Parts: sequence; C-alpha cells; structure tokens
Amino acid sequence: MKNMHVGWISDLHPDTSLNFQLNRWMTYGGPRWAEDVRPIIPKLTSYDSWKETFIDLGERALTGGRPFHAALHFRSAEFFMTTDDPRKQPLRTRLLQLLRAEAGVSEADRRWVPCDGAQLPAWQFVAPRSKGTFVIFGGFDSYIEEFFPFLTQMRDDGWTVVAFEGPGQGTALEDGRTILTPDWHRPVAAVLDAFGLDDVTLVGLSLGGCLVIRAAAFEPRVRRVIAWDIMTDLFACTTATLPPALRDLINNATSADTERDLDDAIRTAQTKSPVTDWSMKQASHIFGCGTPHEVFTRARAFHTRDVSEHVRQDVLLMAGAQDHYVPLEQAFEQARLLSAARSMTLRIFTKDEYAQMHCQSGNFPLAMRLAEDWVEERARAPHYAG
Repeated sequence: MKNMHVGWISDLHPDTSLNFQLNRWMTYGGPRWAEDVRPIIPKLTSYDSWKETFIDLGERALTGGRPFHAALHFRSAEFFMTTDDPRKQPLRTRLLQLLRAEAGVSEADRRWVPCDGAQLPAWQFVAPRSKGTFVIFGGFDSYIEEFFPFLTQMRDDGWTVVAFEGPGQGTALEDGRTILTPDWHRPVAAVLDAFGLDDVTLVGLSLGGCLVIRAAAFEPRVRRVIAWDIMTDLFACTTATLPPALRDLINNATSADTERDLDDAIRTAQTKSPVTDWSMKQASHIFGCGTPHEVFTRARAFHTRDVSEHVRQDVLLMAGAQDHYVPLEQAFEQARLLSAARSMTLRIFTKDEYAQMHCQSGNFPLAMRLAEDWVEERARAPHYAG
C-alpha cells in the first residue's frame, strides 16, 4: 500500500497500551510522523500531558503544511478525551475534515442510511472495473475516516468499497446519539439495501471481528466474511487483565447489593487509575450506560457463541500472535465454533511480519493483500456458487 508504514517499535512508550497507540498512528503517518513524536515521548507522563502535547503537535503540523499528520496528532489527542471534555467535539470535527480531504472526499460525498430510526453515515469508493465489493466497518472506538488510507488503496487495487459506521460508532454515536448493538445484521442489511448490494465481502475490524460474525449469520447477501481481527467474546477481553478480586466482583454481581459493591469498587479504581477512568467513561458512552455494572452486563452480549453455527459463508479469521487486547485462544475458539461455514481460513500474524499486534497494526499492507488475495481465491474455488 502506498504511503503505509511497515514496522513495529516495541519500546516507544513503557505502557503497552500507549505504545500500541503510538504505533497505530505511525502505521499511517510513517517516518515523518515519528520524527514529530520521538522528541516529545518523555513528556507523555499522563493522559493530560498526552492530550495537550498531541494537540500542540497537530497545530504545528498544520502550520507546517502537513494536514494529514495534523489529523493523526489531533486524533491521538482526541482518542483519550471523554464526553465531558469541551475540546473533544471541536477537535473531532477538525480531524475528520482533514482525513476526508486527504482521501479526496468531502462531507457532501457521505451517504446517510436509515436504520431503526437512526441515520448511519456511509461512504462509497468505486473502482472503474471492479473485481467485487467489500463492505467494511470498525469496532469499539474507531472512526471510519481513520481507515480511508487503506480503503482508497483497495479501490485503486480494483475493488469497490462501502464503509459505514453502525449504531454506537463514530458519527452515529457522537452526533446521532445511537448506542452499540449486538444485532449487527440490522445495520448491515440497511447498508446493503441502501446501496443495492448483493454478493459482498463483509469485513469487521477490531470488535468488528465479533460483529461481522453476528451479521453474517443472518444476512445471505454476505458471501464472504473477514474478521480483522477476531473477537469471540468482548466480555472476556475486557476482564482478562483486571485484578482477580475485581473479576470476582463482576462475575458475582447478580443482585442489587452486589451490583452496588461492584460500582463502588470500579469508581474507586477510577480515582486511582487514569486508564480505568477513561475506559469506563468511554464504555458508558458507547453502551449508553449509567453505572459500571451496566457496562459489564452490556459487554456480555457481544460474543459469537450463539450465532457462529449459523454462518455458512467462506470465512477468513485474522489474528495477531501478540494481540494485547484479544487473547489468541479466541481465534481457535472462533474457528471451532464455525461448524457450518462453507470454508474457514485462520491466519495468525507474527512478530517477524511486524503484524503481531491488534488488527495487524505495523503491517496493514500485508493484512490487506491477504484479504484481497483470499477473496479472489474464493471466487475461483470449484465449490463457489456465488
């Protein structure tokens, strides 16, 4: 992919999650972006300093005539802003405009798709001689505009791409006030209806790896399914790194009294841990919840155990060997659950490929080439009947 950086730096920041975020944006920004960031890494000692520093970097990049890098810096800052931060929405508006301009689209090119009383934003990138259609969406806290660099590359590779945000995602969340739903076949069906699509490859990134399986189980117009990467169980992912005592409280919160105990424990943890405070506020926003115990209750609904046996399409599962968000065993679990799939391919990416992390950040070109080649192979397969 042109302009997409390949490589992973394991020691940009001592915090694993923050190190991932830095590498995440370097995937798009490349060495020039890294030149901006390396000198300021010692300043990134708190979430407040992170936000202030990246806003400053964004302004400097914009003044220097580098609007795309400015957008990446602004997004890095905005990512950790919660809804009570007055800077969030103005900064979000600016960075999305910059990302759209870089992709050669404007707000006028956005389509609005009606779905269950909401309006979902969608974008279409049309290849002149299309080899087929990808329908793509993100996960828990991405903006679809973030993916425009590789979506436009897919178009240039000869594919038509429709990308959208469903309930609880991006603009549908921030402006439309929708909340995330596990019934993902409904927004997928609405998008297919709106664009008159059939015989598509459905791609879900991050939490989208769970949602894509849930949608494909009930939508026959989806012929091929790509989980980039897998997520069989969101609840298991969110609780895996918590202290055992807190996990016990979550698992035992089955009455009003135990729910209050859990809420008190989480709120105490929020006062001591900035990452816990941010993650709980963000999850409450996305799920439309008022209390911590409601967040974990909602998270339990996002799994694939109840739908995987209904998936009858060709399925590609993509996983990072060292994904710090999704345990690798979920990839093998998902493969086992797909008992009726027409075909199932599991690809685990490694450190040697710089693609071992979540969603293969570090080597997007490799992951995207694999996805494109896999679709072409499925179309040529003897068993494929369309």
